[in-house]
Amino acid sequence: SFLWLKMNVLVSVLGLSLVLVACATQSPYQAVLRHSRIRGSQQGPNVCAMQRLSDSNRKYFTNCKQWYHRKVCGKPTVISYECCPGYERIPGTRGCPAELPLVNIYNTLAVVGASTTQMYSERAKLKEEIEGPGSFTFFAPSNKAWAALPTEILDALVSNVNIELLNALHYHMVNRRLTSEELKHGSSFASMYLDFPVHIHHYSNGIVTVNCARLIKPDQRASNGIVHVVDRVITAISNNVNAIIDLDDNLERLRAAMAAAGLTSLLEGEGSYTVFAPTNEAFQKIPQETLNRILGDPVALRDLLNFHMLRHVQCSESIVSGSAMETLQGATLEVGCDGDQMTLNGKAIVTKRDQLGTNGVVHYVSELLIPDSAKVLLELAEGSSVTVATQLFVDAGLVSHLKGSEALTMLAPLDEAFKGDVAMTPELRKLLRNHLVKGQLSSQALYHGQELETLGGLRLRVFVYRNNLCIENACIAAHDKTGRFATLFTVDKLLTPPTGTIMDVLKDDDRFSRGRSASSPPTNEAFNALPPGELSRLMRECPVLLPLVLLPLVLLPPGSAPAGSAPPGSAPAGSVPAGSVSPWFCSPWFCSPWFCSPWFCSPWFCSPLVSAPPGSAPLVLLTLVLVSIS
Repeated sequence: SFLWLKMNVLVSVLGLSLVLVACATQSPYQAVLRHSRIRGSQQGPNVCAMQRLSDSNRKYFTNCKQWYHRKVCGKPTVISYECCPGYERIPGTRGCPAELPLVNIYNTLAVVGASTTQMYSERAKLKEEIEGPGSFTFFAPSNKAWAALPTEILDALVSNVNIELLNALHYHMVNRRLTSEELKHGSSFASMYLDFPVHIHHYSNGIVTVNCARLIKPDQRASNGIVHVVDRVITAISNNVNAIIDLDDNLERLRAAMAAAGLTSLLEGEGSYTVFAPTNEAFQKIPQETLNRILGDPVALRDLLNFHMLRHVQCSESIVSGSAMETLQGATLEVGCDGDQMTLNGKAIVTKRDQLGTNGVVHYVSELLIPDSAKVLLELAEGSSVTVATQLFVDAGLVSHLKGSEALTMLAPLDEAFKGDVAMTPELRKLLRNHLVKGQLSSQALYHGQELETLGGLRLRVFVYRNNLCIENACIAAHDKTGRFATLFTVDKLLTPPTGTIMDVLKDDDRFSRGRSASSPPTNEAFNALPPGELSRLMRECPVLLPLVLLPLVLLPPGSAPAGSAPPGSAPAGSVPAGSVSPWFCSPWFCSPWFCSPWFCSPWFCSPLVSAPPGSAPLVLLTLVLVSIS
């Protein structure tokens, strides 16, 4: 019995291990196909769920995310159910129980929706080859792919005694059988046209491309090979990415900028790159002053160009939703799609797609993308939630600091920090100078108690709390924006730097006329709220303790004040003098009749607290506990 149970457990573990290994070795396409089969299984055997964009005929095998969102490229999808690859329906039966007959590639083309490719194969005298013995992979353009081909290109293919058409079809073929499992990301295979390679990309979302054409019906098996139906006609590639840029006059401004930045050799060498290439028109949209500044600054220019490049090949057909991708500059771009359009940072600015080279792909863009690292302070603030503050800085005559190469950090209050129209006054102009801190800072490097020097000559204090990072009374409300020379900190309110000591604050406030000797003093209302005679009793029985009530009482070593203990405008947290104590220890509560006898509040007990050395708080507290127990 025990042996039988042990064997069952062993078999279960082994089975689970095999399943996990199978899942781990499964290609992304096979994983998506498996999900589509699961979703379609209720319709019968071998049925796959497909998602079709409602405003086009583009179809996708469904993955988990798309299934629940019911969207592809931001557009709603319609669920349809079709036979999975290799199966067909039988009239009167449920699902797709029959396997497709295994015939040669030529006959398979008609079955899988590539009859136009079949027709051109016959015209180009390719029929005999793909009907006969051998083992081939045919990336067959769909009927719609041929229809989308420009007329002049198609005419050029079918003329010239069919030689060009035969060459084009041979470029779609590989002289061996390649299933989708064998189409690895970044791989290439010699085609049957002069061994020119076809370039494969197998993306994590299950989409597979050949020369950036999407496989829409993969793995259609034939007796002499396999057919993958693709969504466009592909052409042989011989130029690298740099040559693509060199040969297009519409990229002349980009070509000159790449040469000036020393990036030409990068795009000539080995590697895999995606270049979002700004056209001449894109450069012309940038203000001339800004463009001249960037072109004249090698660091900013290099950052600008690297911000337009990814270190991998991103074909447009592989994108079904937006995702952040790291550029060569280090910042991220959101590469996405909106229906049939490719987008960057949510904008449909890609005008020409998928110009494939031997070491990458080029997408033309109609706008220049300027990273924060190539901007000055004034440009960092544009289009953000600090427009009111930015205009005030300009009105205050500080624009030279915002546009210059000075190392600064600007503390810019949010727009909602200002109520109504704000008039420029000498006081406000002076205050704004104290919102410009010397040095280019990072909020991640700030520490509690740090002092920051401003252009106005003040020293602002940093307060680090559990959930907030504050400079004086204003807390940072957004991530830093780090520019070429300066950094923008967005803060939640206008700064009010301290102008006096705690005693100055107390003297200016009549509410604290009775307790001006305390660092955390009770107001007059607190004294008046004492029971009748209580204040007199305290004065009579605690002649020594009462002054201590109005002083800090629990001893703290220098610099040990907790974060957040110093209110804005007061002495910084961490500056409590050695030997001082906190009001929560010796307060009127300690001298109440039910807790404290005259002996407890005598000078004998309280006086050691006044002269106790730094760090002796634990000993004093222990003494208090022992006295209480006794």
